[in-house]
Amino acid sequence: MFSFKNIIQNEQELVALIGEPHPVARDKAIDHLDDFCKTYIARSPFVVVATCDENGNLDTSPKGDPAGFVQVLDDHTLVMPERPGNKRADSYKNILRNPKATMIFLIPGKNETLRVSGHARIIYDEDILQTMAINGKPPKLGLALHVEEAFFHCAKCMVRSNLWQPEQWPELEGLPTLAQTMMKKAPQHISLKDMEAGVDHDVEKRLY
Repeated sequence: MFSFKNIIQNEQELVALIGEPHPVARDKAIDHLDDFCKTYIARSPFVVVATCDENGNLDTSPKGDPAGFVQVLDDHTLVMPERPGNKRADSYKNILRNPKATMIFLIPGKNETLRVSGHARIIYDEDILQTMAINGKPPKLGLALHVEEAFFHCAKCMVRSNLWQPEQWPELEGLPTLAQTMMKKAPQHISLKDMEAGVDHDVEKRLY
């Protein structure tokens, strides 16, 4: 493990180094979903979900679907559908052990993001899930979040990263494919060609 020379040990040291937040930034969080939040969620096709188990082991999971796939049921409740995946269910297993969860919503081309936190539950209410069907296939599960905090992030991270500027994107050449990364743990009888075919089949046949 790399050994660092200077490590912040407490909040006083942190504040001494970076300063105090402006009151507007400090007090911007609300305890519900207002109209601005609801509009943003309705147009967001991509969400990153953060969960944690009872021992502090963290997981972040990207989720994507047509814009508005996360439904707002009321000022304190939203539901995200769970589509077919690799069945690891890391986020859901964490929620069963520790219900605290956070979602960060993104909209392509929009620099500000929305963060929503609260207590999560795993639901399978058919009347709700049926409204989330795509190609006639409703999800089997949904992640329901009781909202306790919501606020918008400023644009700095998007501006610095040029995330929405295609001409600034890094080259993809030399990056491993998903199949290549999975070969390290694959049984010896599975070839890279077979692994790539399996990944392609999973995307084509199990998307919904």
